[in-house]
Amino acid sequence: MEIFDLVWIGFIITGLGTLFLIGEVLVNARGIFGILGIGFITVYFAAYLESSSFIIMLILYFVGLLLIIVDGKIVNDGTLATIGLVIMLIAVALAAPNLTAGLYSVLGVLIGGAGSFLFLKVFKKRQMWTKLALNDQLTKEAGYNSMNMDYELLIGKTGITLNDMRPVGTIRIENKDYSAVSEGQWIERESEVRVVQVDGTKILVEKVQ
Repeated sequence: MEIFDLVWIGFIITGLGTLFLIGEVLVNARGIFGILGIGFITVYFAAYLESSSFIIMLILYFVGLLLIIVDGKIVNDGTLATIGLVIMLIAVALAAPNLTAGLYSVLGVLIGGAGSFLFLKVFKKRQMWTKLALNDQLTKEAGYNSMNMDYELLIGKTGITLNDMRPVGTIRIENKDYSAVSEGQWIERESEVRVVQVDGTKILVEKVQ
């Protein structure tokens, strides 16, 4: 019996592939995890699919992975990550030769993705987003005073959200529009919010109950 005839082999391959690919995103593995992950996933799809279907499903899998990365690094509301995970699961399930093998493969993706977070306990966390965003706090002590005083006057004032805050959005206070962020909450459009903290030009708001 060939190894790929075993119904559980997909669990091993997709599990390791997803483990290393998401691990590459989470930690600084110098590309080694990425190469391993791509290798495992490529082997999985190549083993069960013809060349044309193989390319389509491989692309579908990596599109799902890309959506998870975009959500984690930019959007941060979980929507794209959920869609991406579903796409990855559909790709490996459709590639499987039968239902049982498909279930094993889906389980492999889920466990591999969850297990990748264990790398954070061993390897250095990848600081990808910090290369694109400014981490320094714009405080008075650091010398950032231009327009900060005006923002500090907003503390305690209430306004209206002009769009859904997820958690970043735009609010209007006294006929002026400001970019603001909630405390990890999803606040609906046209909700009343109160400014609770200002750090430089960063405005933190909470929903008025």
